[in-house]
Amino acid sequence: MLSPDNAIGATTFSELPSLAGATTWLNSQPLTVDELRGKVVLINFWTYTCINWLRQLPYVRAWAEKYQDQGLVVIGIHTPEFEFEQTIDNVRRALTDMSIDYPIAVDNDYAVWRAFGNHYWPALYFVDTQGRIRHHQFGEGNYEKSERVIQQLLSESGTDRVDQELVEGNARGFEATADWNSLKSPENYLGYERTENFASPGSAVLNRPHSYTVPAQLKRNQWALSGNWTIGRQAIVLNQSGGRIAYRFHARDLHLVMGPAEPGMSVRFRVLIDGQPPVAARGLDVNERGEGTVTEQRLYQLVRQPHPIRDRSFEIEFLDSGVEAFAFTFG
Repeated sequence: MLSPDNAIGATTFSELPSLAGATTWLNSQPLTVDELRGKVVLINFWTYTCINWLRQLPYVRAWAEKYQDQGLVVIGIHTPEFEFEQTIDNVRRALTDMSIDYPIAVDNDYAVWRAFGNHYWPALYFVDTQGRIRHHQFGEGNYEKSERVIQQLLSESGTDRVDQELVEGNARGFEATADWNSLKSPENYLGYERTENFASPGSAVLNRPHSYTVPAQLKRNQWALSGNWTIGRQAIVLNQSGGRIAYRFHARDLHLVMGPAEPGMSVRFRVLIDGQPPVAARGLDVNERGEGTVTEQRLYQLVRQPHPIRDRSFEIEFLDSGVEAFAFTFG
């Protein structure tokens, strides 16, 4: 997951690597490099909880629709970041929720990821009709340049009258472009493998239940726990109802990747901003009173605040036990 300032450039690859390592395909029969020769191909590495990819998605979806009749084939490579993203039903649900109908290669073993030598969500690889990777884009942004590359490759392929107008992303909800000018909180994971700025008094106790408290004050980008939690490698798990996560942040949007620890469970929660219900600052998954329910493993938008943007104190209290929380992202 990257910031938006990564320019397109020529890759070190000359040929499109094999897609044979995909564990399954959705929206399509398995596609091979030989079958794709003669087509302009756009490869998009993604994983469904990645906010950076979600903000890129409106453009990829629009390109797939606009240029499919002119010879463009868009293929999404779903390479999971979290273990629950390996579950095919979760990916299928994401495709439905996000109106994705182009072919998806499920890359649970990272075989396609390694074949490309890829390191990023999201990543775009632009392939000409001879099967050569001509450009790449790592991270968000550069949408005009990316579309111009698609148009160039289609023109080179002999497609008549490639429409030179640029698509409109029509980004809403999760997909809305970040407010980069006011974004001062970076993504942060909650599992001990990659977390930063944990501020509950005393050291974190790993892989077993422990009771935590929130300090009187948090500095920007610090976070803390209250209640009985287990801090694992990828996620934190709430063992008793009433547990809280507190976070001091500076951003328009606050998201939390989370889900029930067991399928079929639901976990009620309440969000506060500076000690009050969010009202006008509520995200898509919160009502005016700050209430919501965790029902599935995905990214939840908890805060989308109006200007002016400043440091705010976020708190989420879970009224039921059994939630797993993986990462905070901001926009």
